[in-house]
Amino acid sequence: MGAVNWRGAWELYLKEVRRFMKVYMQTIMAPIVTTLIFLAIFVLALGRDVANHVPGVSFMEFLAPGLVMMAMVQNAFANTSSSVIISKVQGNIVDVLMPPLSSGEILAAYALGGMTRGLVVGLAVLAAMAVFVTIHVHNIGYILFHALGASLMLSLLGIIAGIWADKFDHMAAVTNFIVTPLSFLSGTFYSIDRLPENFQLFAHVNPFFYMIDGFRYGFIGHDDALPVTGLWVVGLTNVALLALGYAMLRTGYKLKA
Repeated sequence: MGAVNWRGAWELYLKEVRRFMKVYMQTIMAPIVTTLIFLAIFVLALGRDVANHVPGVSFMEFLAPGLVMMAMVQNAFANTSSSVIISKVQGNIVDVLMPPLSSGEILAAYALGGMTRGLVVGLAVLAAMAVFVTIHVHNIGYILFHALGASLMLSLLGIIAGIWADKFDHMAAVTNFIVTPLSFLSGTFYSIDRLPENFQLFAHVNPFFYMIDGFRYGFIGHDDALPVTGLWVVGLTNVALLALGYAMLRTGYKLKA
C-alpha cells in the first residue's frame, strides 16, 4: 500500500459521504427549509428596523451569507460527531480501528466527509436563497477559503467531540452549550458594531465570528474585523484541532482499551 493507504482512506471517506447522501431529505433538504424559515422570520420581524445598518446593503443581502455559513458548519459538525458517537455506542468503531489505516488517514477521511456535507449543504442553501436574495460576489477567494476552513473546523470539532463523548447526552451538551451559542453569537444575524463594548470583546475571541465575517466579506465587501485576521484565526484554529484530533486517535483516547 506504500506510505499512505490511499484506497482505505478513500473508501472510508466514501462511506461517510454515502452515509449522509442516503438520507438526503434529512441531511440536505431539511437544512434548506430551516434556513429559509430563518431568513423569512428575521426579514419580516426585523428587516425594516435594521435595513440600513450597513450602507448600501439590504438586510437580506447581509443576512444571507451568515445563514449559509451557519448551515454549513452545523451540518459539518453533525456529520462527524454523529458518525463517531454512533459507532462507539453501537460497538462497531472497531471496524474502523482494525483495518490498516493510520490515525492520520482516519482523521482525514472523517474530516473530509464532514467537509463534503458542509459544502454540499452550503451550495444547496445558497442556491435556494438566490431565488429570494440578490447574491453578490465581492471576493471569491475569501468565500472559498472560509467555506473550506469553516467546514473543516467544525468537522474536526465533531470528531473530537465524538471521541470525547461517552453517550448521546454528552454530544447533546456539546451541541447545545458550545456549537449553537458560538454560532448564534458570532454576528450571523447582525453586525457586532451594534453590540455593547463588552459583548464586542467576546465576539472577537470567538473563532466562529471570524469565519462568518470573512465569508460575508467575500459576498458583500463588509467586514467587522480585518479580513486578514480571519484568515489567520481560521487557519491556526484548524491546525490546533488537527493536532488535537490526531493525538486523540493516535493514543486511542476513549477508543481503545
